[in-house]
Amino acid sequence: MLTFNRSQTHVSLGSSCRFLLLLLLAFFIFKPSAFSQTGLKIQLVSETTAIVPGQPFTVGLWLQHQHGWHTYWRFPGIVGVATQMKWNLPRGWKAGPLVYPEPERTLMFQIKAQGFERDVMLRTQITPPADLKPGQTLTLGGTASWMCCGNTCHPASLDLSLSLPVAAAAGLDKQWHPLFEAERDRAEQPSAAWTSTVTEKGDQITLILRPATSEARICKNQREADKIIAFTEDGWFDSDKPQTLLLHSDGTLTITLIKADTYISGSTPPKTLRAILRNDEGWLQGGKLRCLQIEPKIVRE
Repeated sequence: MLTFNRSQTHVSLGSSCRFLLLLLLAFFIFKPSAFSQTGLKIQLVSETTAIVPGQPFTVGLWLQHQHGWHTYWRFPGIVGVATQMKWNLPRGWKAGPLVYPEPERTLMFQIKAQGFERDVMLRTQITPPADLKPGQTLTLGGTASWMCCGNTCHPASLDLSLSLPVAAAAGLDKQWHPLFEAERDRAEQPSAAWTSTVTEKGDQITLILRPATSEARICKNQREADKIIAFTEDGWFDSDKPQTLLLHSDGTLTITLIKADTYISGSTPPKTLRAILRNDEGWLQGGKLRCLQIEPKIVRE
């Protein structure tokens, strides 16, 4: 278990609105004396056994949550702070964006947010320079920051490092490679098997999802449809407000969402609805594709 002191805490917030909300929550739930119990173990790991000069490879933040604790997805919803990694790499190295796996619905008390309760691998592609010399061992590192919540919430940060040899060739790490692959298999994707349209009137957003090809897997009944969750990628609809789903006889789904009071990602209304629809039974035949990524143009009435 990792332990932290008060000087290690750090919060990076995307807007003054979220900052004020977190301050209000912290006033009631934050307990500085509980920093030694963050509910989280975090490691920096590599998918490969060595660094090959000039060849990109994947590293990850492996997050293990204690029961009853959660961290946050790349867009947390109306409350929370996403896990992030600020790299400190030598000159000539490049780090790609942090890739987050499929989101889960989490609860900060009774507030619905977007995060992870399961153990999860956040991954990044690292590209080393081509002039590295095999035979040496290099240490990569950076600062990870996150917020872990259970009965209390704990923003924190920690310097992490990883040492790997430089070699002419590298194999896949037997412990970590399967975990990276599992996350890739669960990643959200768009699909031509479904089409989507969306209209907006007042604070109500009506999303219609239609099967477009025989590859689309249609919900068996309304009970199954009710388990589908819409996750916002930019905060245009409220992650905490009710989502209603109606299954039609031809497999079409009507999903009603509520617009957020404050658009956290910007002041200009978006032209498209950026969302991920999670269906644990799968959107494609054979139960494939649990998370469907959509971005239909918003028609405003």
